[in-house]
Amino acid sequence: MAFDYDKYLRPGKLPHIWCPGCGHGIAMKGLIRAIDACGLEKNNTAIVSGIGCASRLPGYVDFNTLHTAHGRGAAFATGVKMAKPEMTVIVVGGDGDGTAIGGNHFIHACRRNIDMTYVIFNNSIYGMTGGQFSPCTPTGALASTTVYGNPDPTFDISKLAIGAGATFVARTTSFHATQIDKLIAEGIQHKGMAVIEVLDDCPTTYGRRNKFRSVIDMMKKLKDNAVPVAAAAKMTAEQLEGKFLTGVLFKEERPEYTEQYAKVIAKAKAKGA
Repeated sequence: MAFDYDKYLRPGKLPHIWCPGCGHGIAMKGLIRAIDACGLEKNNTAIVSGIGCASRLPGYVDFNTLHTAHGRGAAFATGVKMAKPEMTVIVVGGDGDGTAIGGNHFIHACRRNIDMTYVIFNNSIYGMTGGQFSPCTPTGALASTTVYGNPDPTFDISKLAIGAGATFVARTTSFHATQIDKLIAEGIQHKGMAVIEVLDDCPTTYGRRNKFRSVIDMMKKLKDNAVPVAAAAKMTAEQLEGKFLTGVLFKEERPEYTEQYAKVIAKAKAKGA
């Protein structure tokens, strides 16, 4: 029996604005399936985003939603979680929104280990705002602002999240569609900051400039370069050259921020502050 996405979508908001072949639709469907699998109540779930192609997602789904300023998704989501710690808070956004203009908010949400789930749709480009290069654009790749090739080294979002203090970090791709919901669901159920990086494709502002013949070629590249964590453990450094790991990359238990903050409030009240 086909999954019923309609009950989680806002009537009259489709068709979406994403280009044909964009991986964001696959990622959104994975998010919806994860929410369904976790049995979340609509009125107790908040989905927050900044600006960009991926950040248009909250407009399509029927939950408590915030479409905020560019790069500020994690900051607004932190405010929601502090005010309503009982709510499930999910942030969605692109690689540029999350790790460039929003990088400061991202690393501090990870550092605090606040209990929310950040799903980053990493398509290696600023898709909506003109095809500028992002921190995740591969070195040498073309963008509207790197017409002779990107000279910058590339962020590894998952490693950044682990280094900043997130306690659950996972990565998958839009090719591995059935893995998306499983990893997001595990992140939602984790107590603490969860980051799920979904590598996907932008056929319009990235694919065309970088001479991909079709969306199929872009998806094939994701498939061919993805290595599950378990398989990677048996491979040499040479075999892993140019590849990326998928699955749960890091998980640990650590005190969660809103609970620690509640203790500070209780201590202040006990002293009559």
